[in-house]
Amino acid sequence: MGFWRRLISHPGAVVGLVVILLYILAALLAPWIAPYGPREMVLADRLKPPAFVDGGTAAHLLGTDQLGQDIFTRILYGARVSLLVGLISVAISLTVGTVLGCVAGYWRGWVDRILSRVADLLMGFPYLLFTIFAMAVIGPGFGNLIIALCFKAWVEFFRLARGEMLTEGTKEYVEAARALGRGPVAIIAGEVLPNIIHSLLVLATLRMGYMIIMEASLSFLGLGIPPSIPAWGSMVNAGRDQMLNAWWVATMPGLAIVGLVLAINMFGEGLRDVLDPRMRR
Repeated sequence: MGFWRRLISHPGAVVGLVVILLYILAALLAPWIAPYGPREMVLADRLKPPAFVDGGTAAHLLGTDQLGQDIFTRILYGARVSLLVGLISVAISLTVGTVLGCVAGYWRGWVDRILSRVADLLMGFPYLLFTIFAMAVIGPGFGNLIIALCFKAWVEFFRLARGEMLTEGTKEYVEAARALGRGPVAIIAGEVLPNIIHSLLVLATLRMGYMIIMEASLSFLGLGIPPSIPAWGSMVNAGRDQMLNAWWVATMPGLAIVGLVLAINMFGEGLRDVLDPRMRR
């Protein structure tokens, strides 16, 4: 209860969480909220301005693109892609990085040296260039995008989990667990992990926003989600040539990206403030 009271009392965390929940709700209810189908095209309605712009119509709240597709509808369905990519890629990276980090920090020795050198090698490559190269090799697609994002994303979780494990592994409660005859897996899962999970969850929250930006960047370049599936990055790319005469085509999905990533970062910062005892003091 103390955690929830502190979280509710943090304005940034509350605002971020509310906005995230609105995005999730909109994505889940897209088939019922969206006025059109995600691939429905009406060529007679090409480049219609939003309803709030002079000359716009109420039939298209955020306007239409050059194919006559409703932008509001495609943003709703694109939220599904961005949220799924962010959630799945972070979940996989968190799991892999935490397991390997705990193994390296607990056993140390040659296991730690090998895993640390692999992590250092991957850290030497710029993330965006690395994922562009990976997607160029394995090809576009939802599953391939997750693989490309996770191939390097686990490193940060590994470094954090390893550092926390090295610190916690020398404390008295771990030595007491060893003296009682508990095995390494039981010590890591039952003793150490509950004490370091808050740091990993804060990092996971903040990295989810970054994953969404990466997905949008790759889709913008035509290397992420296929064009047949509504995705915010490909929508921005489709509207970049229309910025002078139809600014809403690229601007609306761009604002959707900014709003979601900003909300995730606000919630992550608030979560860090709530969970970090040093910040509470």
